[in-house]
Amino acid sequence: MESPLVVLSTAYFPPIQFFSKVKDASSVLLEQHETYPKQTYRNRCEIASANGKLSLSIPVIKPNGNRTRINEVIIDYSDPWHIKHWRTIESAYRRSAYFELLEPEFAALFQTKWTTLWDFNRATIDMSFDILNLKVSCEGTHNFVKKYPSDNQDFRYVISPKNDCSSDLYFKPKNYYQVFQDKFGFLPNLSVLDLIFNCGPEGIDFL
Repeated sequence: MESPLVVLSTAYFPPIQFFSKVKDASSVLLEQHETYPKQTYRNRCEIASANGKLSLSIPVIKPNGNRTRINEVIIDYSDPWHIKHWRTIESAYRRSAYFELLEPEFAALFQTKWTTLWDFNRATIDMSFDILNLKVSCEGTHNFVKKYPSDNQDFRYVISPKNDCSSDLYFKPKNYYQVFQDKFGFLPNLSVLDLIFNCGPEGIDFL
């Protein structure tokens, strides 16, 4: 059954759980008017590296302090995080099945200096939608709504690194081949980067 509306927080190459909510949605709203929260996927993604699960975090600047809305958050380039992140991603996935094919597209994304976290995240989400062939209407919220009607599905605060994805009764991670699986076993609910580089467009079958 199609969901009439799915509401999600923005995220930096979101986890697979995020895209599992999108797959069967008729439309998606990305929250852009909330106050920026710390320690979330909004500026963080998790990948599988040679040393196990690794978190990559984007340094940010909040122009209005704790009242800064998510679409006002500025990316901090005082440290070349974008270069470091891309090198780390390249090192982790260069042996994956689809990395060589997709490398130019992803490299270009990290070579661009985006001003706001919102715009960069939206670019990572749109690219993932395109590769996974997810044909879903997706737009930003027009204002902040604390609680949506019950016939909508609001996952803004469900999908979080603080929450074990196993607590989500509607998300059951599906195993697919991972580069370092022989070393660490299957690592569920990593960034969509892991799914895309290992499975390419067929990744949609594992959502």
